Amino acid sequence: MAFKYAIALTGGIATGKSTVASLMALNGMRVIDADSISHQILDKHSDWVSETFGAEYVNNGKVDRASLGAMIFSNPEKKKILEDFLHPKIRDEIQMQSIKQDGFEFPYLIDIPLFFENGAYDIKDSVVVYTPSDVQLDRFMKRNKYSKEESLKRIASQMPIDEKKAKATWVIDNSKNLKHLQQEVEDFVEIIKEKYLK
Repeated sequence: MAFKYAIALTGGIATGKSTVASLMALNGMRVIDADSISHQILDKHSDWVSETFGAEYVNNGKVDRASLGAMIFSNPEKKKILEDFLHPKIRDEIQMQSIKQDGFEFPYLIDIPLFFENGAYDIKDSVVVYTPSDVQLDRFMKRNKYSKEESLKRIASQMPIDEKKAKATWVIDNSKNLKHLQQEVEDFVEIIKEKYLK
C-alpha cells in the first residue's frame, strides 16, 4: 500500500515550496517532487500537447510550459483537458515511488502543489509552506514578471493560502528571510525525528 509514511508538502504559488523541498533534502528528508514528475510526463507526451493545443506549444520536443500555462489559465475548458490527461499519470508515478519509499519505514515528503484542491492522495499528514497573501503576490510578481492582474488570476486558481494553513498538520513559516526559513525547516525535521525515532 502506498503513502503509509508519506507527508504531503504543499503551499501556494510563490510561497517557497521548492526552496523548502531543497532545504528538507539537505536536512536528510527524502522528497518525491510532483512538479518534476509532471514536467517529465508532459515532455514525454509532447506529441499529444501539439495535437491537442497546437504545435506552437512545443519546441524541439519539449513543451513550452510558460506559453502553455498562460493559455491554460485563461481557458478553464482546456485547463480541464490538460489536467484530466496529466493527473492520473502523475498519480501513478507518485504511487510507484511512494511504495519504494515506504519500504524504508520512515517518513518522506511528497511535494504536491494541489494536495488540498484535488483530494487525490490518501495522505494523513501535511506540512504547508505559509506566506501571507500580500507577500505571496509581491513575490510572485517579482519572480514571474507578471502583471498584478495576471498574478492574482494564477493565485486565485488555488485554494487561499490561509485555508491551507488551517488544514495543515504542520506549518512552515516563510514570511521572513532565508535564515529564518532554514531554522523552520530544521525545527520541522527534528519534530519528525522525535516522533518516529522513539
